[in-house]
Amino acid sequence: MLFKNARLFSLTETFTYSQDELESQLSDQLFTPCSQYEKSSLGWVSPLGDAAPESEDEDAAPILTHVIGDFIIMCAQKQDRILPASVIRYETEEKIAEIEHRQARKIFRKEKRRIKDEVYATLLPRAFTKNQQTYAFISVKDNLLVVDSAGGGRAEEIVNLLRDSLTSFPVALPQVRISPAEIMTRWLRDKTLNDNFSLLDGVVLHNPLDSGNVVRCASQDLTGDEIAAHLDAGKTVKSLGVSWNRVIRCVINDDLSVKRLQFEAIEEEKSTVVEATPAQKFDQDFALMTLELTPFFESLFRAFGGLDKPKSFGRRNKEG
Repeated sequence: MLFKNARLFSLTETFTYSQDELESQLSDQLFTPCSQYEKSSLGWVSPLGDAAPESEDEDAAPILTHVIGDFIIMCAQKQDRILPASVIRYETEEKIAEIEHRQARKIFRKEKRRIKDEVYATLLPRAFTKNQQTYAFISVKDNLLVVDSAGGGRAEEIVNLLRDSLTSFPVALPQVRISPAEIMTRWLRDKTLNDNFSLLDGVVLHNPLDSGNVVRCASQDLTGDEIAAHLDAGKTVKSLGVSWNRVIRCVINDDLSVKRLQFEAIEEEKSTVVEATPAQKFDQDFALMTLELTPFFESLFRAFGGLDKPKSFGRRNKEG
């Protein structure tokens, strides 16, 4: 199990929960499937999944945390009922047309909204469901929460689920002293990177004064004249493909999120690992991943001038 993305959050207070306390708190937000009339459901499941050791007690609660060293990994599962707007619109129009024909009258806006609500309530229990899991881990030593999510919305759901589960979970967006866009633009312009980073072949450039003015380059020489011309025209880096220390390849975004993580050294390591059980393989992957991510995050923050005071994020915790 290797993360493909990393959304980072700073813990503004020392994380003091023991594993037993954390298990007890998370169990109050255990995942349960959508009821007939629920659009979605979100809760905690075992991060080990099928790799979890079988319990002799069939009614035993799932283990919701897994600890390796200073890292605590968790997994949230969301279930959504898939009910496309086009289906609701079609069924609503059919219902309206049938009523207008049968009663020989015109249906107006207020009644149309009511019919649409009725159609939605009728279709929802019959809608298919889709499950999606999102992993996250807390680095207790570094006061970081890392969520494997490409989108900010899903990461925020995990943060809010933690806030709902724990008595207190003060967390904020990490802030660096120098703008990532400024540093990455300088990297691209000067062809000189620091902290063991090196350029790959992908970049997204944008005009800070015009959000619609975006240039996406893939599989391209980033040191060439075409890229230089865009920089001379005032564009700055929004996301940049980099390699770090020749062990991690990824895309760094100007909001400090990291996407398309590839762990080159771990893939090489896997080819030499002897046969292992699913639980052992999970532990091996997670241990190797955090071993590489910890110094990577340190280099990431240092490259942008170091961490500053975190910026508040989302809604406040239960005590707030």
